[in-house]
Amino acid sequence: MKRGTVKTIDFETHFATQGWVDALYANPGYPRFAHDERTGNRRLFYFPDAGEPYGDVIIENLLDLGPGRLAAMDAAGVDVAVISLTSPGIEQLEPRVSIKLAQEANDALAAAVAAHPDRYRGYAALPVHDVEAAVAELERCTRELGLIGWKTHSNYGDSHLDDKRYWPILAACERLDVPIYLHPTMPRMKELRIYGVALAGPPFGFGVETAMVMLRLVLAGVFDAFPRLKVIVGHYGEFLPFLMSRIDWAYTRPHVISDVGATPPLAKKPSEYLRSNMWVSTSGNYLAAAFECTRQGLGIERIVLGTDHPYDSMNECLAFLGGLGLTDEEAALLYEKNAQALGVIV
Repeated sequence: MKRGTVKTIDFETHFATQGWVDALYANPGYPRFAHDERTGNRRLFYFPDAGEPYGDVIIENLLDLGPGRLAAMDAAGVDVAVISLTSPGIEQLEPRVSIKLAQEANDALAAAVAAHPDRYRGYAALPVHDVEAAVAELERCTRELGLIGWKTHSNYGDSHLDDKRYWPILAACERLDVPIYLHPTMPRMKELRIYGVALAGPPFGFGVETAMVMLRLVLAGVFDAFPRLKVIVGHYGEFLPFLMSRIDWAYTRPHVISDVGATPPLAKKPSEYLRSNMWVSTSGNYLAAAFECTRQGLGIERIVLGTDHPYDSMNECLAFLGGLGLTDEEAALLYEKNAQALGVIV
């Protein structure tokens, strides 16, 4: 169908600041930028045994919050981009450094939104290892800078989001009524890194860890504690919709539920939290069966557009979605109305 007067709101696009690039070159630990001795090409090393190529074009596109980005959006038919600091963000860096870089990135993103208020919205970056500073920065970003949520990652080097030390940040997100975009980064599991980015990266490992973290949030009781919390997961929920029936196994089998203490206590079945607290984006998965599984498992009301610019092609994503045969009503939900329900007011 033709989108016509429906606004096309892209929920997953990324940017970087020069300060972030410089900090990853200067970082004595990980993550860091370095040049591969074998090829001379730049790589982003998440861990000593896990790196991925990072070409000049990617850096240039990440740094561009002006004409180049707008031209790419126009060419693909994207009206509004929701922008966030690229993976792995600043969360694994030393707290003093991450606080400074988060503030700089959030200020730069807010300035871009102010310069193009009809085209951009933004997620905050937060220095999670200083929880008090992270909550204060979220308050500043949402109340003063006009950013609309928090983009975070599947691990923080030593921990995951379900750890109770981070619950004050989750409480602040619920109180401020802003969504969390849970984005992949290189997984902590060494077994996933043995074959490099081919196993650990976007083809598999990114999704495995991010899906695990979403389910850990459920089993930790996060959504019982914060029932109005909203979490967005890319790539059609990192295969969680495929598991919507099986994911309840431990909470529906009599021999399991009769064994008190065998499972974490929850007020609802795991799938019910996914259907009430999780949204998913279309980023980086161009399989019609994956879209259909997600639509049946979660409902079209839970899917938002995400292109993963500049790592994936906005044009390819929009062309794929345009070929799915969506009704006008379904397209309006996917491209605009679901985004509005998550606070993207244009």
